[in-house]
Amino acid sequence: MAAKFELYKDKAGEFRFRLKAGNGENILASEGYKDKSGAENGIASVKKNATDKARFEVKDSTSGKPYFVLKAANHQVIGQSQMYDSASGCENGVESVMKNAPDAAVDDQTA
Repeated sequence: MAAKFELYKDKAGEFRFRLKAGNGENILASEGYKDKSGAENGIASVKKNATDKARFEVKDSTSGKPYFVLKAANHQVIGQSQMYDSASGCENGVESVMKNAPDAAVDDQTA
């Protein structure tokens, strides 16, 4: 299975997207957007920025687990990863987004 973006509406009625790897694992998730067009623009921004390693920032959660965020050129966060158990796992997540996001299809689950 190829990687894909899932575009969906959450329980609060906001539009969100997540990037899923070929194995079905979530590798990046968005914030909530009021409008579907905002989420679609977010997906386009991920596709555009995912190939630039400088756009990724690795952080530590309050519990000490590493995760990463992907930022647009204006430094706004456009996606966040899950929490990882190790720095190497987090790095693999970054590599997966860089490899998979640019060509991932969009599965619109809001239609």
